[in-house]
Amino acid sequence: MPTLHKAERLCSRKVIEQLFAGGARSLSAYPLRVVYMPSTAVDAPVAVMISVAKRRLRHAVDRNRVKRLIREAYRLNKQALTDTMTARGERLAMAIIYLSNELPTYATIEARMRTALARIAERLREVKSE
Repeated sequence: MPTLHKAERLCSRKVIEQLFAGGARSLSAYPLRVVYMPSTAVDAPVAVMISVAKRRLRHAVDRNRVKRLIREAYRLNKQALTDTMTARGERLAMAIIYLSNELPTYATIEARMRTALARIAERLREVKSE
């Protein structure tokens, strides 16, 4: 059973600033937007940060629920991306941002997470083969 270890969480302010300063790639699988970039400053093959804006969901209870859903969907579907990064010997910093104003179902989040992670893994494989 896959787990989400502390090393897999993106906490470094410096790396987060680099991620959003520009030069990072992004893709959208509504209601999720994923921003990612290679980084040597993270400890795990893939380090992830999850963000739900207060502007989108006003109540902390709702924001926390959405973060839990996203974290669980990521935890269960991260294996392909982690394997790709391990095979390449590189590390990836990634931010997952929730874009909708409504509470999602877990099925919606998981389907979009699978799509997003598969597209990232595919893009990384394409870059390697070039």
